[in-house]
Amino acid sequence: MNLPPKVTSRAFEQLAAIGAGQQGQALRVAVEGGGCSGFQYEIKLDEPGADDLVLEGAGEKVVVDAISLPFLAGATIDYTQELIGARFVIENPNASSSCGCGVSFSM
Repeated sequence: MNLPPKVTSRAFEQLAAIGAGQQGQALRVAVEGGGCSGFQYEIKLDEPGADDLVLEGAGEKVVVDAISLPFLAGATIDYTQELIGARFVIENPNASSSCGCGVSFSM
């Protein structure tokens, strides 16, 4: 069985800071076809769905739909602050390559 993605405490803390859970929202991480490398991540606030895998921490939720889950097996969902800005990022061991934008990858 594939390991589910992990979510860092930094990512959960950022969701708490923006009040996602208080608004009934979760961070949705999905994988779609497209992007410059074949697949791309979609990361947005959304309401949890009935078929979602729900990862919880610090009173917050990160959700992944069943179709995206195999692409994110063993991945780490993190939040990073850099000079170019702050954002949620995915460290994905399944990606054979990725592009400079950090949103697109191939397997």
